Amino acid sequence: MPKTAFPPHEALYPAPCVLVTSHDLTAKKDNIITIAWCGVASSKPPILSISIRPSRLSHSIIKAAGEFVINIPTRDLLRQVDLCGTISGRKTDKFQLCGFHKDPAINVRAPLIKECPVNIECKLKETIPLGSHDMFLGEVQCVHADEGVLKNDKDIDYRKALPLVYNLGEYWDLGGLLGTYGYSLSG
Repeated sequence: MPKTAFPPHEALYPAPCVLVTSHDLTAKKDNIITIAWCGVASSKPPILSISIRPSRLSHSIIKAAGEFVINIPTRDLLRQVDLCGTISGRKTDKFQLCGFHKDPAINVRAPLIKECPVNIECKLKETIPLGSHDMFLGEVQCVHADEGVLKNDKDIDYRKALPLVYNLGEYWDLGGLLGTYGYSLSG
């Protein structure tokens, strides 16, 4: 089948859709931003990346505080996820607007979002200016998971966690399990 060539754009799909919380040390308040430019940068040590436009409030908060929490929402939180990505935290308390509750983190001042079944505390390791966005590399300090989304009491079962993905302007949930790492070697 013939292929069509497009101009360069962020065509990698899908991307995890997460809520990133931060704590403003000066204003003494918390903020939430929806992020789709999020990924794994390293496994040893565990480092995750998030990319944020410099004009966004969370950018300056995270840069100053040096920490953040990545909260993985469920598909049931889609409306709140979209709100946190479209409304500025400069004039709006997004926790109150969305009805989210704060749980304290262990290693950072930014709160966990209680309604999200998985929360990942990160300390800022490096900021890389890239163009429209700056990439924040955060070293994972602690992972929290609701007991209801665990399998074998040690692993997260993402079929139970119901995560969202962002696909070029659209929100999607995940389909079913297709295989596990190394299954192709078993014949």
